[in-house]
Amino acid sequence: MLLQEQPWPVIDQLPRDTPVVIPIAAVEQHGHHLPVFTDSMLLGEIVRRIEARMAGEVLLTPLQWLGNSHHHMDFAGTLSANPRTYLDLLDGLVENMLFHGFTRILLLNGHGGNDVPAKQAVFEVRQRHRARKDLLLLAATYWSLGGRPWEDGLDLHQREMGHACEWETSMMVRIAPHLVGNYAGLEPIAPGNPFLPANRGWITKDRSAVGHIGWPHLASAEKGEQLFSTFTCDVAAMLGRMRDWDGVSWEG
Repeated sequence: MLLQEQPWPVIDQLPRDTPVVIPIAAVEQHGHHLPVFTDSMLLGEIVRRIEARMAGEVLLTPLQWLGNSHHHMDFAGTLSANPRTYLDLLDGLVENMLFHGFTRILLLNGHGGNDVPAKQAVFEVRQRHRARKDLLLLAATYWSLGGRPWEDGLDLHQREMGHACEWETSMMVRIAPHLVGNYAGLEPIAPGNPFLPANRGWITKDRSAVGHIGWPHLASAEKGEQLFSTFTCDVAAMLGRMRDWDGVSWEG
C-alpha cells in the first residue's frame, strides 16, 4: 500500500505491526551517461515491484530523494543534505511513524552515501525508546541483502555495486533507455583497493575524473531485469521476515 495514495482513515485502520518501508535515495551525478536522478529511479522501480508483489502486506511511504551526497559535490547537478541534517531527517521520519503507532520500520536505501546515516538513525531512535520491547527498526541497502545476481544465468562482470556502473547502467537501460547516453565506449574504472579493510574517507574525484566507477560498457537490458528481479526478491524476503517476526525475539 502506498501511503501517499491513501486518506488518513485508511492508514489509521492498518494493524500497527504492518511493516513500514521508508525508501531513501539521492539526486547526484552519475557520470556522463546517466541522469542525476538514477538512484531515485532505480529504488523507485524496486518499490513499485514490491507494492505490486506485496499489496496490502506493507505500507510504503513516498521516496525521499534528497540524500547524503557530499562526496559528489564536485559534479554539477548534485543535491546533498549536510550529513548531520540528513541524519536528523531520517531520524524524524522514523519518529513520525512511531508517533502514529507503527512498530516495524525499514529505511530502505538506494544510495551508498546513505548507508551509514541510515544505520545511525535507527540506532539513535532505538536508544531513545530503549524501554520498549516491541520495536523492530531496520536499515538496509537493497543491493546488500544477500542476492548474488551473477549466479542467475547472466554473465555479470561485477560482483558488487559500483557507480554508474555495469549494474546501474543495466537497470537504467531496462527502465528508461531514453535517458541513457552512450555507454558502449566508456573506459572501465576499477574500484581499486582504498586501504581495505580500513574505511577510507574519500571524494569521488579521488577515484574517477568523469564520475563513473565500474564497467558501464558491459551493460544490457537483460542484465538490468535480472538485477531488478534479484533485488526485489531480496527486499520482499526481508519484508516477509519483518511481517512474520513474533514481536519479542532477537532473531527473525
